[in-house]
Amino acid sequence: MSRSVQIGLAAFAAFLACIPLANWMIGHVGTVCVPNGPCLVPVAPGLMAPSGVLTIGVALVLRDVVQRCLGLRAGLAAVVLGTGLSALVAPGALVLASGVAFALSELADCAVYTPLQRRRLVLAVVASSCVGLVVDSVVFLTLAFGSLEFLGGQIVGKLWAVLFAVPLVRLLRRVAPTPA
Repeated sequence: MSRSVQIGLAAFAAFLACIPLANWMIGHVGTVCVPNGPCLVPVAPGLMAPSGVLTIGVALVLRDVVQRCLGLRAGLAAVVLGTGLSALVAPGALVLASGVAFALSELADCAVYTPLQRRRLVLAVVASSCVGLVVDSVVFLTLAFGSLEFLGGQIVGKLWAVLFAVPLVRLLRRVAPTPA
């Protein structure tokens, strides 16, 4: 098994693990837990976000890695499995919001990443993740809480996770120089 396939399979497993972790975190991890709302973490001075944002930011990048190493079909299979898993593990009140936001954001990520990946991998990952994190944030907050109060924090929190992954994506170019 090639190194690229090994990395792709590890990214697939990590991608799927991000989903229950994000759903668990939103109700259990934070510096403040809002009654009948999310647990919040600071993502910048004066800016709070539901704690699952950090994990979902990582998931957006991992989906790109899956597609780079295993191909578009594997990337789309990850989205389908991830959406189902999201609906299964989300708290009752968040099932619809979690599943719909996850599916739409990952499909938006894929739509931006796919045409860019051959020419500019890092740009493809950053641009697709930015589109995905905005879609995820708007859809999730609207469906889950009927408010975009934490939109800025959601975007900043997910963006931190994406920026943290950029050096790892640069290394990926050496392992998987061309898309599967």
